[in-house]
Amino acid sequence: MLYDTIGRKQSEWAGMTASQIRRVGEQSGSVLVIPVGSVEQHGDHLPVVTDTLLVEAMVDTAIERLDDVPVVMTPPVWSGFSPHHLSFGGTLSLEFAHLRATLEDIAHAGIQNGFDAVLFVNGHGGNSPLIDAVVSTVGVDTDAEVLGTTYFHLASERIEELRTTETGGMAHGGEFETSLMLALRPDLVGDPEVRDGMPLDEHYRWGGQDLLDGGTVAVYRSFDEYSTSGAIGTPKQASAETGERIRSVIGEELAALMTAIHEHNA
Repeated sequence: MLYDTIGRKQSEWAGMTASQIRRVGEQSGSVLVIPVGSVEQHGDHLPVVTDTLLVEAMVDTAIERLDDVPVVMTPPVWSGFSPHHLSFGGTLSLEFAHLRATLEDIAHAGIQNGFDAVLFVNGHGGNSPLIDAVVSTVGVDTDAEVLGTTYFHLASERIEELRTTETGGMAHGGEFETSLMLALRPDLVGDPEVRDGMPLDEHYRWGGQDLLDGGTVAVYRSFDEYSTSGAIGTPKQASAETGERIRSVIGEELAALMTAIHEHNA
């Protein structure tokens, strides 16, 4: 529960006092990190909070690797833009314009505490175009540098070397997310017999084929066109060992990005 976990890490906005937040924000090259997730179905073997849990964990992993970088992480924005998941139930989705406005408001309010840069870290593929838009809408109205990234795109080449599945196996609820969840919260992962999924099969070869291969053509499809369980990929090949390796790679890459942002804005 939130009441039992908030404030256990030094850089958590929610556990800091207002004066502590301002002191970090006023340091040269300070970075405000805003994790953005989703609450949506992930098949029968993963919880609906998977995207939010994982993006917060990746940011936390990165911050643990930082050295003398003034950084604060806001509470994760837990609802994303997920209309394509609604047919399976269990999904809480904001309208595109509402989520965009929410992220803009959070960023602008955070910047008022003196931060030199804002980094949106996204954990849900459906949020990616929205994050790109918010980088521009916030950036044009502030002197702070504004950036955005989707964490599973950051180190895709290195993660490709870790996978045991073919392209399509690391899609929604597949080897990638299930491995990370087995490493982080195995108690929330269903037993192997319910880890059903099928490799992503997109009609257009230019479309996205995997979490690591977003494709060059965007196409809207309800998820029930891809899967009968709501999961896409090969979750049965997931392992905690693969998850730990993925977490380490992403943590290193995200920490390097945060360090570069700090140094550029100092």
